Amino acid sequence: MKPKIVSIFSGVGGIDAGFEKAGFQTVFATDIWDVSCISLKKNFPETEVVCDDIQNIDFDAIRLKHGNIDGLVGGPPCPPFSKSRFYRKEKSRGIDDEDGFITISNYFRAVKELNPNFFLFENVHGFVFAPHKTAMDMLELESEKLGYKIFHKVLNAADYGVAQTRQRFICIGVKKALEDYIFPDPTHSNPLELELKKKRWVTCGDILNDIDFDLDEDVNMQAGSKHKEYLKEVPPGENYLFFTAERGYAKPIFKWRSRYWSFLLKLSPDRPSWTIQASHSNNMGPFHWKNRFLRIQEIKRIQSFDDNYIMEGNFKDQWRQVGNAVPPKLAEVLAIQIKKIYYTTTERYSKKMELLHD
Repeated sequence: MKPKIVSIFSGVGGIDAGFEKAGFQTVFATDIWDVSCISLKKNFPETEVVCDDIQNIDFDAIRLKHGNIDGLVGGPPCPPFSKSRFYRKEKSRGIDDEDGFITISNYFRAVKELNPNFFLFENVHGFVFAPHKTAMDMLELESEKLGYKIFHKVLNAADYGVAQTRQRFICIGVKKALEDYIFPDPTHSNPLELELKKKRWVTCGDILNDIDFDLDEDVNMQAGSKHKEYLKEVPPGENYLFFTAERGYAKPIFKWRSRYWSFLLKLSPDRPSWTIQASHSNNMGPFHWKNRFLRIQEIKRIQSFDDNYIMEGNFKDQWRQVGNAVPPKLAEVLAIQIKKIYYTTTERYSKKMELLHD
């Protein structure tokens, strides 16, 4: 029998896709956005999907319906913990933000009611920044109170074969009676710092070149808005800083670090993509090295989704679903390690799991 997981803040199911490939079964998934819930139902037809506010989900009822739950997975919405919140002075940060407190407190309500053997908590790497110490303290205190020991680390998806330098905070909680969780060793590394026995990072050229062909629609997909002529001058792998005095541009157009990093950011076929954001913009990249917007099929590959994975909604809806997701390949690596440590076929582990649920 496959270990059973419950997924919350599921989005389009990036974590679930990875866990299912590792041999887990998602028995229940939930999100508040109806579009992503439709996508979830199509990609996980055997899963019970409920579209509702997390505060309305009855996890006791889920456990009664589906039996003992092995794991809880999910990433509470990240805006309160993101780097951009440092610049939004009109909004509170971390759990001082109402949404931040509601989502994290309900995450641990789910842990309490489901009583899983393990949980996976994902968020932006800014979660570990000093201004969010109260959130980290809450995570540690709630885990301790509920009988879990936690292991956390900021991981770069590119180090595990994803064609994207996407850094995420990952926290694995396991019941105190179980062995410690050990994060899997990276399998890939930056070619400039290539380590022995590791592969080089997967590049955008590696995953996109076979679908990078000229189409009539390319003309209508030219990016950059009013700055499109500038975008054409930006070399692959660079951004608006190319036009600054500090970079030696003869007649500087922009001031140093006066815009977001993604402004006029262009992919290079020779390195992984930068983080795919949840929102689509006319002048915020990354853009294709051919000066056009990326297609949904392309950002799906950058996020390591299978080509046949279904995204419902219009272009911006699909982009948002992909950009909000945890790369399935990263989730799969973490899930394989969980299965390896806690779900072996040995009698010792089988008996221990049964005792934990009694």
